[in-house]
Amino acid sequence: MAVTAAAAASSRFLRGGTAQANEALLGEVLVAGLRDAMLGLGGDLGDLSPKQLPAELSRALSDFHACRYGNLAIRLPRLIRAGHALSNGETDHALLSQSYVLATRMLVKLDEQQLGWMAADRARQLAEIGDDVLTVAEAARNLAVLARKAGWNDQAMSIALAAADEPRLRGAGRAGAAERGLLIQSAAYTAARSGDRKGMRQLTDEATAIALELGGTMLRDHGGGFSPVTVQLHLISAENSAGDPAAALSAARLIAPQSLPSVERRSRYYTDIATAFAQLGRRDECVRALLNAEQQAPEETHARPAVKSLISGLLVSGRTAPELRGLAARSGVLA
Repeated sequence: MAVTAAAAASSRFLRGGTAQANEALLGEVLVAGLRDAMLGLGGDLGDLSPKQLPAELSRALSDFHACRYGNLAIRLPRLIRAGHALSNGETDHALLSQSYVLATRMLVKLDEQQLGWMAADRARQLAEIGDDVLTVAEAARNLAVLARKAGWNDQAMSIALAAADEPRLRGAGRAGAAERGLLIQSAAYTAARSGDRKGMRQLTDEATAIALELGGTMLRDHGGGFSPVTVQLHLISAENSAGDPAAALSAARLIAPQSLPSVERRSRYYTDIATAFAQLGRRDECVRALLNAEQQAPEETHARPAVKSLISGLLVSGRTAPELRGLAARSGVLA
């Protein structure tokens, strides 16, 4: 039934060009669109000329930062399909690789690892062809994330640190330094998943030092941006993964949510706090954090499987206040 509903919602997107679906199904709609675009299937989503593709990618990135899943369900598959439709002489490999990097990030969010591997590998190959050093590194970072989610922690660590030490990246100036920081903080998260708290904190300190030296927010379109505050945001997730939710909350107290560079990062902040509260059994505070995430990014909160799983756990583990039942209903989670 969910697949049928998602297909119907996708059909409405294509006809009307607006997000009309139940937000709880937007993730399925987006995955279905990306799957078909990557397989070369599906109907015409509107012709895009080569000159239009950079602006379309910019819009897709803006939609990602604002957590507009309904718009992405239209725009991102269309961008990938249009990029592949160009003749070899016209193909902008760098732009298409960046489109695949964005697709990978969405597929990771939506727990679609099989398609995520496919997208990340395409991003890496296209970036190499286009000699786009930063996107090669970002594709490697996404591959490391996928390896970590598969439980291959040693391989994830090797991928991230090898990419960070790539000579071409070291020669890419301030942007290259920021991308190195993103790769190192990804390795820190992997260390946390491996139970290596000392390694996690050492790597986090290294990423923080790079961020402080650079100053400001760098690479907003890679990994959600890189700055001292985004490294601190990453630390919240790492402490949760290391099994220390109290430390995660301590890390969160050092962040002013409004200082984060996008809606997507602010939503991540509140869902990470909710995860910490859930681990500590502080149900009411967990629900409040989820409601804050929903206020920031309703489409993401309602669509992400990780959030749905958290809500489902709350429903079966204790009393269900009206606020929780309402959030569950909006997220398509049945009691």
